[in-house]
Amino acid sequence: MLPTATQPDAQTPSPATTPAVLNVEHSVNGRRWSWREGADSPATNRLGAALAQQLGIPEIVGRLLAMRGVSPEHAPHFLAPSLRALIPDPSCLTDMDKAAARMAQAVQAGETIGVFGDYDVDGACASAVLAAFFEQLGCSVLTHIPDRMTEGYGPNLPALEALVAQGATLLVCVDCGTASAPILNQLADKADVVVLDHHKSEDALPDILATVNPNRVDCTSGLGHICAAALSFLATVATRRTLRQNGFFTAEHPQPDLRPLLDLVALATVCDVMPLQGVNRLFVAEGLKIMAARQRVGIAALLEVAGVSKAPDAFSCGFALGPRINAGGRIAEAALGLRLLRCPDVHDAKQMAERLDAVNRRRQDVEADILDRAMEQAAEQRDAGHGVILLAGQDWHPGVVGIVAGRIKERFNRPALVGAQQEDGSIKGSGRSVPGLDLGTVIIAARQAGMLKTGGGHAMAAGFSLDAGRLAEFHTFLNTRLPQAAALPPTVDLTIDAVVAVSGATAELAGDMAALAPFGAGNPEPLIALPNATIVRTDRIGRDGNTLRVLIRASNGSRLKALLFKAEGNPLAQVLEDATRPSLHLAGYLRAESWNGRTDATFFVQDVAHA
Repeated sequence: MLPTATQPDAQTPSPATTPAVLNVEHSVNGRRWSWREGADSPATNRLGAALAQQLGIPEIVGRLLAMRGVSPEHAPHFLAPSLRALIPDPSCLTDMDKAAARMAQAVQAGETIGVFGDYDVDGACASAVLAAFFEQLGCSVLTHIPDRMTEGYGPNLPALEALVAQGATLLVCVDCGTASAPILNQLADKADVVVLDHHKSEDALPDILATVNPNRVDCTSGLGHICAAALSFLATVATRRTLRQNGFFTAEHPQPDLRPLLDLVALATVCDVMPLQGVNRLFVAEGLKIMAARQRVGIAALLEVAGVSKAPDAFSCGFALGPRINAGGRIAEAALGLRLLRCPDVHDAKQMAERLDAVNRRRQDVEADILDRAMEQAAEQRDAGHGVILLAGQDWHPGVVGIVAGRIKERFNRPALVGAQQEDGSIKGSGRSVPGLDLGTVIIAARQAGMLKTGGGHAMAAGFSLDAGRLAEFHTFLNTRLPQAAALPPTVDLTIDAVVAVSGATAELAGDMAALAPFGAGNPEPLIALPNATIVRTDRIGRDGNTLRVLIRASNGSRLKALLFKAEGNPLAQVLEDATRPSLHLAGYLRAESWNGRTDATFFVQDVAHA
């Protein structure tokens, strides 16, 4: 289980020996501006020029591709990914053929299939993918999403036995199950079990029919970067192929089109913060096209409630859809997100979307109530020399501690773990890490050492539980196992892709750079710097006045509109609104926006420095 996506970020550490971009060593946000690796190298310029000539694209797009490590061989597929060229053979995954054969058998026999999914976006989407596929082929499908508070993460015996009691003869656990051998092994004489998961585990695998996990030690697929929904989609590809080989498809049983399932895969891939490269980029690019048609009633309703009127993009998935689907699993009805994704009725979908929207607002209030106190304690731990931050609160809601951990990680550039104390005295929490420090492996090691009751996850995110009395011991363990954390700088450099004159920041340039979308983890949106910007006007806009609209004058007399969100109390806003109008360097994202048939460039400010 991974957190809902954060803002696609272009932030990576850079050696202090590299000259700062525009000599910005300390911005208003206290950050150094550094070049993206290779941005100012002759080799990048040569490769960028070659790519531009080969593909007939602007030279700046060629350079951006070169900086992202895209070779001339892969560039055409990067810019125009296709299913035929990039989708892997599902058989490359260990146990996939066994899983597909059993799922095909269930389809042919008209069995009832039970799907048990995790309570986050990936688990809901993976469950919805399988449910839609099996139901289209005539099977009855039962689904279960566990309640975070009462059932916890992963398969539990009462829920699985309840699915069997309702007639399920095949159980499929998605986005969980790899580390659940003690639970799943008890079902051997009750139903066949298949696991479709991507979480790391150093424990013995369950003794079940099939465990399909690209991150299991003996899997050589090279697909360890895909999410559970993508894995479920590949399982449908493999099952459809097996059914075709078995002669199942006839005029009465037509072969299903799997492409409409990719909107779910795209949503999960973005929200589980998977790198948008290779097959993931393909899934998101194709899935966003499906999502734009708004044919899935539940997603269409949620887009409307979230106020997304344009064609959805990766940002829409990470900030409009993902948090609302996750909110149900965090503090309300765990299965509400999945029910919405499966809902065929427009009226019902609208009601569920509105409920999720309300729950998400409640989640934000709960988070805000915890965040200030957590930030104070985190600062104290950092000042005391702790490399890893570990917090726990008696009245903190366990459904939001992962989000709070993410906020602390971003603020202090340290791995952060936040727990909520339970009534029985135990602590249950989540952690988030920084690039290069594998938190999941350390959590698993702590559990294997007997320090934790439960624990596991990924390099960047993990969950854990322990007795409150062992909290200090656990903190020492984390600091010892992740010693590099103590040496991390207090802030991460802001990584710049290009410096562009204000006069050159046009809608045409924004459109050219948009060819690299979808943006997100592994493919950050280009961050550009505008040197010596002259501010001529600022206005507070929006219902709450929390957005700052800025008008920038270029040397040729043209004007560029810029926006700064969350302006209230923001030091960037104070500098931009300075009546003395100092010359400023601005860093941000350049995007083309259309309104009433006209397309203009808008600059979204991320940082400011005095020129």
